[in-house]
Amino acid sequence: ALPLRVCIKDTWEPEIFLIERGPDRVPLCLDLLPALSGEDTTKGFFQELVNILFSYVCKSFRRSSKVLDFHHPHQLRVGLEGFSLELPDQPENLEQLLVDCKDTLKYGVKTGHPRFFNQLSSGLDVIGLAGEWLTSTANTNMFTYEVSPVFILMEEVLLRKMQEIVGWSEVEGDGVFCPGGTMSNLYSVLLARYHFFPEVKTKGMTALPRLILFTSAHSHYSVKKSAAVLGIGSENVVVVKCNDRGKMIPAELESSIVTAKDQGCVPFYVNATAGTTVYGAFDPLNAIADICESHGLWLHVDAAWGGGLLMSKLHRVKLQGIERAWSVTWNPHKMMGAPLQCSAILVKKRGLLQDCNQLCAEYLFQTDKHYDTSYDTGDKTIQCGRHVDVFKLWLMWKAKGSEGFESQVNKCLENAEHLFDKLKERPDFELVFKSKPEHSNVCFWYIPPSLRNMPPGPERNRRLHEVAPKIKAKMMEQGMAMIGYQPLGDKVNFFRCVFSNPATQTEDVDYLLEEIARLGHDICIRIETDL
Repeated sequence: ALPLRVCIKDTWEPEIFLIERGPDRVPLCLDLLPALSGEDTTKGFFQELVNILFSYVCKSFRRSSKVLDFHHPHQLRVGLEGFSLELPDQPENLEQLLVDCKDTLKYGVKTGHPRFFNQLSSGLDVIGLAGEWLTSTANTNMFTYEVSPVFILMEEVLLRKMQEIVGWSEVEGDGVFCPGGTMSNLYSVLLARYHFFPEVKTKGMTALPRLILFTSAHSHYSVKKSAAVLGIGSENVVVVKCNDRGKMIPAELESSIVTAKDQGCVPFYVNATAGTTVYGAFDPLNAIADICESHGLWLHVDAAWGGGLLMSKLHRVKLQGIERAWSVTWNPHKMMGAPLQCSAILVKKRGLLQDCNQLCAEYLFQTDKHYDTSYDTGDKTIQCGRHVDVFKLWLMWKAKGSEGFESQVNKCLENAEHLFDKLKERPDFELVFKSKPEHSNVCFWYIPPSLRNMPPGPERNRRLHEVAPKIKAKMMEQGMAMIGYQPLGDKVNFFRCVFSNPATQTEDVDYLLEEIARLGHDICIRIETDL
């Protein structure tokens, strides 16, 4: 086998790969380990791949680099500059694979860029990245201790730590890491139903009365999706009214529960949100917990977005009452900055996960193993194979400590407050709500000159509705920043800026506003001319 040596013109920007060809051919994947004498070729391949990844990481933190190099789907499908998505019949050489790796990153989105504000999960934690690399290298499964001894114990330690932070006692608590917050929320509904109606596991929904669950109008759509997936039905999800700030109104919840009972239905579950997706609002957990206790309902707190604030002594008060929940969703891949994906469902009642999901597959969960089989956690889950999502978070926690996460969370909320203060001062922007943000979400409109003196009404709303999508499109085409937008209820399209990236500084916040104003001014001139 030929050793692979790739010469890179520029260590920071590997634009050209020149593999020194031997007399026969360029190396293929068959020349890599486990091929005999494949160590040198494998080492060379990895070294050049690491150069590509290191260059990408450096670019991700460089403000002069683009957040994205946008192309439409049809452009990527047909191929760009030799980059083809089509799958060949014959193997391609390692040189081409390295070029493909570079192009894959080139045409993607740098979610770790300080000016990427588009999603709740952003940032690029180097320690977390190292943890993900090690996880893939280990390539094991989280269902039994025999194949994943260290990771199983790490999951136990992490879950115990998170339960302690939530406020549960040492004799309480169970949980599992899941593939995202939607799955964590689905677990909560599944467990609540089994807790009240264990016969559902064998007899199905036909043995149950009509069940009703409750969630706020600003909650995540995964609650309705969970009801649909579990056979409860999305029409049996009662959406509870919120106040202007996006918080569930406890009196409306109480009224909705009474109404459902009067209709002969059986309420069993309430989802409260700690950090809503758009507004970043926190439902009044203690008031909701009081209502759940009085009616004997399962209280779940979806803290996928807001759970990170529990790490901050300054901000954890916003989740006061979370310790009264029967289950909690918490996504460390959001405010804590762990690489995707990293989500946990925490359950107060120990053993319920096992009872609800256990099927005792004998090829995996033998009872006569020579070790403590309580560490075979796979039968607690609805999955069989489960990815290792714990090591990167464990490694980050070792690197930062709880205090490091606290500083990180505080900084993100300081950035949100800075943006909020800037928006209040500018006549070309308008806040969606006037109160200081509770979380790192800041929602606002850009107001073009022609609309600044226009009275509220359908025509102003119609024209304002078009502004954010046009600015976003132009921003993506130029690629220097990225932010999300959406309508909500009776509010036309507005920008939602969220902060979860520790690399973002106040200068990036200021840049974002100037960029929106610049793009908005040019675009809106054309809109007004057309009108």
